[in-house]
Amino acid sequence: MLKVIGAGYPRTGTLSLKAALERLGFGPCHHMFEVMSRPEQSELWSLTPGEGEASWDRLYEGYVSAVDWPTGYYWEEVHRANPDAKILLTVRDPKRWYKSAYETIFQFAPAALSGGEEAPDGHEPDPEAVQTMERLQRLHRTLLDSMWRGAFGVGSDVVPDEATAIAAFERHVEHVRATVPADNLLVFEVSQGWEPLCDFLDVPVPEGEPFPRLNEAQDLKERLGKVMKGEAPIG
Repeated sequence: MLKVIGAGYPRTGTLSLKAALERLGFGPCHHMFEVMSRPEQSELWSLTPGEGEASWDRLYEGYVSAVDWPTGYYWEEVHRANPDAKILLTVRDPKRWYKSAYETIFQFAPAALSGGEEAPDGHEPDPEAVQTMERLQRLHRTLLDSMWRGAFGVGSDVVPDEATAIAAFERHVEHVRATVPADNLLVFEVSQGWEPLCDFLDVPVPEGEPFPRLNEAQDLKERLGKVMKGEAPIG
């Protein structure tokens, strides 16, 4: 059973939060990189989430916490399956969020659907890279396309415009705030550091350790590039 559910959108410090939760004893923590990098996760999430073989228990088997999409998109369904879990809503300035998302995940989705990088002339495509790309394309046709349409009203082959995306982001934040009881919700900016997170989870603050600062835009671009080549590390 999950103990912590992240309801925030991608590009709100979710990879930093993943590292922080694992440091605090709430690991392994599920993240979209798990879905893209682990074949068994890709296969399950390409089915209808929460149903049949892709039941919530199966999707999160072995995980103690979960952040980023797809969890942040399906957070209500995931919470119903894990009713004792606490809810973490990561937020940031909406315009800065859109700029970050536009430069990373909004560019990655159409690229993955189009097939990514081709092998140089005279070279056979790397079989592992081809297999990885096939997994990603299937994932985008199913999971990502469903989330894109539900959140932004467009398919995953389309980059949502700023007004549409920010409106979706703000609706989501307000919905989570209005739905979750205050004593079970932490609205959190990763810049706040350890104290509010540790207080919410009732664990001690790590002495002398800076809060993780991961998933900066350039780092994410590199990770996404490696995922598309079948090379992506999880950590």
